[in-house]
Order: sequence, then C-alpha cells, then structure tokens
Amino acid sequence: MRFYSVIVPVYNRPHEVDELLNSLTQQTFKNFEVLIIEDGSTNKCEAIVQKYIDQLNIQYFFKENTGQGFSRNYGFERAKGDFFIVFDSDCLIPPHYFENADKSLDEQPLDAFGGPDKAHPSFTNVQKAISYSMTSPFTTGGIRGNKNHVGTFHPRSFNMGISKEVFEKTKGYIITRMGEDIEFSIRINGEGFNSGLIPEAFVYHKRRTSFIQFYKQLHFFGRARINISRFYPKELKLVHTFPALFTLGLLVMPITYLIDIKLTLVGLLVYALFAVLNFLAATVQHRSPIVGFLGMIASFTQLVAYGVGFLTELIQVKK
Repeated sequence: MRFYSVIVPVYNRPHEVDELLNSLTQQTFKNFEVLIIEDGSTNKCEAIVQKYIDQLNIQYFFKENTGQGFSRNYGFERAKGDFFIVFDSDCLIPPHYFENADKSLDEQPLDAFGGPDKAHPSFTNVQKAISYSMTSPFTTGGIRGNKNHVGTFHPRSFNMGISKEVFEKTKGYIITRMGEDIEFSIRINGEGFNSGLIPEAFVYHKRRTSFIQFYKQLHFFGRARINISRFYPKELKLVHTFPALFTLGLLVMPITYLIDIKLTLVGLLVYALFAVLNFLAATVQHRSPIVGFLGMIASFTQLVAYGVGFLTELIQVKK
C-alpha cells in the first residue's frame, strides 16, 4: 500500500488551513501524512495545526519566506511518502480523493499526476463564477483538468502528485514564483517520467473571493507564461496568446469605429456572443442565472487580466 505525503505551503491563511485539514480528517483512505510549511507568515497557523494533532499524522514547520515553490521543496525533503501530494491551502479535499487516486495509480501507473478542480456547494456565487471561468472551454482555463487538453499534460501544483523518484531526479522546483509549477512539469516530462490526469482526483478550489483579487491573480498568471518562455521558448504556444488577442481586440475597437463602423459592429457581435455563451454555460452548470451573470464577468476578467499581464511581461522581454 502506498504511503502519501501531503505538502501544503501556507502564507498568512490560517482559516484556509483549518478548512483544508478538516477535509483531510474525512478521507476514506488513511495512509498519509501531512506537512504544513509556514512560509514566513506573520499570521501563523500553528495553533490550527495543533487542533488536528490527534486526528492526523501531521507536522508543522516554520521557515523564512521564500515563496511557494521552495517551500514545497522544503516539504519534499522532509516527507516520508512513496508519493508526494501538493495542495494549495485554499483547497477542500473530497472524502474519496486518496482512495480514487490510489486506485487509479494501481490501474494506470503514473510518475506524476494532476487532478481537476471544482466548485463546492458552500462557495459564494463569486467563487462559483470564478471556478466556472477557470474550468470553462470558452476560456484558457478549459485547457486544464480536461482529458482533451492541448499537448502534453502538465500537472499544476494546486492539486498535484509526484513519486519520490521524480523529486530525487528533478530536485523539485528551481524557481519559486512566476510559473514555477509549469516549469517543474516541463522538466518532469523532459526527464521521461509518465504524467497524466486523474479525473476522479479532484479538489474544491476556492481561488479568489473577489473579482479584484481574481484580476490580480490572472494578471500574474499572464506574466508567468512569458516568464516560462525565458526558460523554454518552444513552450509558448499559439493557444497561450488567445487572452492577449482578446484584450487587444477590445482595445482597438474604438479605433475601428473611426475607420469603419461595420468592423466595430462585427467586433461587438463577437464579444456579445462570447458573453452570452458564458452566461448560458455558467447558468446551466450551477443552475443559477446569478452565477451565470457573474460567470460572464469572470470570463472577461480572466482573459483581460491574463492578456494584460502577458503583454506587459512580453514588452519587458523585448526590451
């Protein structure tokens, strides 16, 4: 039977850690340990961890702030498992997560895997809308957590598993922010390890609680994609430019009005269709027109924020 080590880096989010640990106490599969890596927080979660000391095989570590990538390495170096599982602190783990992952690894062995994310019924309407946007086929989020993903599967570290051998070979993360999980996944695949998606190993991912926070996060993601191209230029694909093109289309629309109003009308029709499709899809998915409306806003926010971040960092590269 595999023994798993759960690695959770955290920075000033004790409430999230409380919810995450509570969900881990409800697992049907119990053969795992938990390592909480406090990354130089001022609002520590040590007291929260102590609440679960009798319910989980858990360890708490406090270290200086180095970012999530190097904090995960810190956990890997101290983990005792055959497989290392990385969660973000804002995740809730369904009761059958480890049972499903372990069964899938028995049926189809993998060296590294990722799982999808979903919206929990307890999430706010904004969180559900953001979750919709980040997993929708109409936005870049649809590339992830999908069997029909584009190109080689790259696990993302909000919900990722790697074998002990993967860590020993790769030595973990070599950058700590700005696309560190993408870079790590590229090296995992480059070393010849077998990676794939386990659809049943999903988590409930809270992400951000407001559109302002969501904008900042996706702006950072856009920058991170260009940062990864500094290491691996060939990994910058045409699909990654879609949010930037989407954003540029919005920006040039006033100019097209001065040139030819028909071009503007066509552009407005395209963006209106995009809005309607997202409204309908989010409404059907969550059975709520409120979430549908917010999902439409989230989709525009996601693409524009990512696009602006992508273009901003691209300009820096060209200088």
